[in-house]
Amino acid sequence: MESNLILQHNILYSRGYQKVQSSEHYFPDHALGIMLSGESHYFSNEGTFVMTEGTICLMRRNQLFKKLKKPGPTGEPPSLISVFLDQNALHQYATDNTIPKQPTYKGQAMIDLTGNVFLKGFFDSLLPYRDHPKKLTAKMAALKTAEAIELLLQTGDVFRPFLFDFQEPYKIDLETYMNHHFQYNIPLSSFANLAGRSLSTFKRDFTKIFDTTPKKWLQQKRLEQAHYLISTKRLRPSAVYLEVGFENLSHFSSAFKKKFGVNASDL
Repeated sequence: MESNLILQHNILYSRGYQKVQSSEHYFPDHALGIMLSGESHYFSNEGTFVMTEGTICLMRRNQLFKKLKKPGPTGEPPSLISVFLDQNALHQYATDNTIPKQPTYKGQAMIDLTGNVFLKGFFDSLLPYRDHPKKLTAKMAALKTAEAIELLLQTGDVFRPFLFDFQEPYKIDLETYMNHHFQYNIPLSSFANLAGRSLSTFKRDFTKIFDTTPKKWLQQKRLEQAHYLISTKRLRPSAVYLEVGFENLSHFSSAFKKKFGVNASDL
């Protein structure tokens, strides 16, 4: 279980209550966050990024990753504050400050900014609103968002293309992309956006390539991967179903038996 308190439309405070919580995320906007307590492990094609208490991280938009939240060393639940830098705010900032068109950003998707005293001070200034969210008005949130952008630009030149590369995902090789990302349990609309397509075009292209619907293909692919992990890697079904993209164990178990004719646990 996780409690999310939206202080304003783009500023979020979240706190977990389960001992270990696994989830998958797709952020259409850049996210700047600080870990207040506990731990968050982010798994993506770039590798693993771990946030512990005090870690400050900037995450690039249009990224897909799995997240595992855990209590800290003394048992405190994971909690963090995130500021989402949406495209409207960045376009407005670029216009107001005459920032020219930027080249395509090709650097890291997750940047560690821990130790930046100015960003630490920025997040410290948001903490009082956690207990008094009504004090964070829309106007104040807009000012805070602009402050975050300004602080990032002062940190280094790399953040200008990071923030102001407004190009949308281009139409990529769908077969390769889906075979690398099928285990992420996100809506089809998110898969479509990441593949540079509208939802209708995504479904049409998908059917041409795989000769089946995305829903059927995803379930079959995830079940085949689960069978491999259980039978060859000797992993338990309870350790596999989330890894391959199923939401709950009971649905996974029934789908597995229907396809393979045997209970996953019997393997």
